[in-house]
Amino acid sequence: MRHNKSFNHLGRTNAHRKAMLSNLASSLIMHKRIETTTAKAKALKKYIEPLITRSKEDTTHSRRVVFSHLQDKEAVSELFREVSTRVADRPGGYTRIIRLGNRQGDNADMCMMELVDFNELLLGEKAGAKKTASRRRRGAARKKGEDTAAAATATTEEATSEPETTEEAPEEATAETAAEEPETEVKAEAEEDQPAAEDEPATEDTKDEETTSDDDKKEA
Repeated sequence: MRHNKSFNHLGRTNAHRKAMLSNLASSLIMHKRIETTTAKAKALKKYIEPLITRSKEDTTHSRRVVFSHLQDKEAVSELFREVSTRVADRPGGYTRIIRLGNRQGDNADMCMMELVDFNELLLGEKAGAKKTASRRRRGAARKKGEDTAAAATATTEEATSEPETTEEAPEEATAETAAEEPETEVKAEAEEDQPAAEDEPATEDTKDEETTSDDDKKEA
């Protein structure tokens, strides 16, 4: 009886279903991409992802367990050699299902199933888009920041330099005038003192002459 068996039997017996999934898994590991019906792809996803997770531990026991499911030495060696190194950092979700539409004839829902880490086109586009976008934005932001900083510094320098020149000019002028004023005063005082010094002996001589003239007159 079919009691509480929720998985899809795919219209096959148990042995036939296991053999079919084993062949599909081997083909996916070897070719990295296959085309099949959506129902088979969903059943294969549950079948192959535990085997890929087990391939991360490269031991004899893991190889024997995987070989018991695949029954293909080449597929086992490819899984442990190539696929396990690509999916080492991925915690799960190793496969991708892409719908292709309905098949002509029986109108079956078809899809393409592939390993996520082996689609070089999508990986290259994502890496290129991330790198170019981040570099351009950072470079543009840096250039804008440098230009604004340079403009701000130039304006501040101009604002600070202009009043300094206007303020220093009168100070220098006053300092020069202050230095010249005492020199002129000293010269003026010296000139005033010189004639006074010259006049004093002149007055003494005149007095002596007058006294001598008076004495001569008396004697006469």
